[in-house]
Amino acid sequence: MIDILTELCALPGPSGFEEPVAKRVRALLEPYMEETRIDVLGNVIGVRRCGKADARKLLFDAHIDEPGLIIIGIEEGFLRFSLLGGFDTRMLPASEVSVLTQPPITGIVCALPPHVTKKEDADKSLKAEDMFIDIGMSQEDAEKSVPLGTPAVLNHGARRFGEDKLCGKALDDRAGIAAILRALELLKDSPLDLDLYVMASVQEEVGTRGAAPGAFAIAPDYCVIVDVGHAKTPDSKSHEVSGELGSGVIISRGPNMNARFTETAINLAKENEIKHQIDVEPGGNSGTNARVIQVSREGVATALFGIPMRYMHGAYETVSPDDIESTARLLCEMAKGCGNA
Repeated sequence: MIDILTELCALPGPSGFEEPVAKRVRALLEPYMEETRIDVLGNVIGVRRCGKADARKLLFDAHIDEPGLIIIGIEEGFLRFSLLGGFDTRMLPASEVSVLTQPPITGIVCALPPHVTKKEDADKSLKAEDMFIDIGMSQEDAEKSVPLGTPAVLNHGARRFGEDKLCGKALDDRAGIAAILRALELLKDSPLDLDLYVMASVQEEVGTRGAAPGAFAIAPDYCVIVDVGHAKTPDSKSHEVSGELGSGVIISRGPNMNARFTETAINLAKENEIKHQIDVEPGGNSGTNARVIQVSREGVATALFGIPMRYMHGAYETVSPDDIESTARLLCEMAKGCGNA
C-alpha cells in the first residue's frame, strides 16, 4: 500500500489534467474489477458484479486530482500563473514546481530575499497574481516552450516521515485511492451480495465536477466517499479540528450524509474493533464529493470516511498508513454488510 501510494503521489494530476494518474489507477484496479473504463471527463470507473439479478449497487469514491497551477502569461521569460483548486499560496514562494510541458520543465516560484523585502511587506502572504515562475529562459524561449494553459504541480511526491507516517503532495486524495485499493485486495476472495463499483473521480478540487456525472451514470444505491479530514496540531487548538492522526478512520455525521447508512458504518466499526473517530459536518456541504453524489438522480444513501491529515493543501500533507488501513478495513465491512442498511 505504501509503495503504491508513493508511486501515485509522484504522478502529476492537477484538476482537469489527471490523465497520468487515471491511467495508473485503472491498471491497479483491473486485477480486482470485472470491467474498468475511463469516462469522458476522465473518471476511472470499475465494477465487480456479484452475479445476482437486480443486485443493489455500492460505490466507493475517492478523487485523484490535486491542487495545481496553470500558466496564464509570460513576462520577461517568467511565467505568470493562476490556481487550480485551493492551493495554499503561503508556501509557494521559493518552491520548486514542474511545468507539465513535454518533457516537463523545472521552475522556481519567485521569492524576494529578506534583504530587499520592504518591512511592511515582510509578514504579508502573497497572492497568486503577484507571483511568477522562473524557468531560466528568455522571453522568446519561454514562449516557444510553454503554451498558455499549461498546468504545473509541486515537483515532489511522497516519502516516509518519522517512524510511521507519510508526507508529500497529493496525499489528498491519493490516500483515499490507496485505501480503496487495499479494501479491494482484502475483499478479493469474499463473496458479495451487491455489485461493487469504484470511481476514481476527477476535478474535485475545482467544484466536485467529476463525481456528479460519474455517479449519475452508475446510479448507485449506496456510496462511501473516501477523502481526508483535518488532524490536530498544537496550533489548531483554537480551531474546529477534531481528528487525531493515528486514531483511525473519521466517520462524519451531518445532513450531507445519510443518517442510517452512517450508523451502519459506526456499528460495523465497533463490532469489528476498527479504530475510528467521529466528526460533525453541520452544513449541507461537506466540501467533498458527498455534496453532489448524495443528490444524484433520486438520491443516494451516502457515508463519508475521512483519513486524518495534517497540513491539507500544503506542500507536505501528512498521513498515517495505519489510518489508511483502518479505512480499508471499514470499507470491506461496508461491502459485506451494507445490504442490511
